[in-house]
Amino acid sequence: MVTVLILLGAGLLIGALVVLLIQKQKEQKARQAPPPPPSPKDPFAGEGDTTGDPRTIKAGDMIDWGTERTWIRGTLRLAEGGYTWSEHFLEVDGGKRWLTVEEDPDVQLSLWTGRPDVELTPHSKTLEFEGVTYKLDERGTAAYRSEGTTGLKAEGGCDYADYESNDGRLLSFERFDHGGWEASTGTKILPGSFTIYPGS
Repeated sequence: MVTVLILLGAGLLIGALVVLLIQKQKEQKARQAPPPPPSPKDPFAGEGDTTGDPRTIKAGDMIDWGTERTWIRGTLRLAEGGYTWSEHFLEVDGGKRWLTVEEDPDVQLSLWTGRPDVELTPHSKTLEFEGVTYKLDERGTAAYRSEGTTGLKAEGGCDYADYESNDGRLLSFERFDHGGWEASTGTKILPGSFTIYPGS
């Protein structure tokens, strides 16, 4: 009887050792397995871009253009239907300048200068201005929400008309809360043209 118990105990011990050995071998193989190959990535994506994401700009951020630094004084968040875009007002001496950020579907940036000296209105599909012919690109009415210092109410409406020349120059008109038309000239700029330093 004692011999049977000894043999049974020895068998259980050997069985447990075999199970432990098999488990250890499986763990070693799992550790030695090569890592899975990296997933494919878009080579043109802005991932890791040290200049910052223009879609996140807000009042209080600093913009470094390389030759000058400006601050975002205020922002308008505009919406028309399901489409949204932002206008960021820059700290400048005199005049009025702002940066437009929109996705259509890629990020598109435009830098604008207010032109209070211009008496034009968006009355036709083509406009002549300073020797350049501009064609109407789009017009509409959007709702806006104001953040920071913009000179506008907290919320309101904006009529707009955007024109573009054959060589890519921009001419735009905006009318806030049924006021008078304000003209501005602009240029398209590329993402990465400036560095964003988020405000506190």
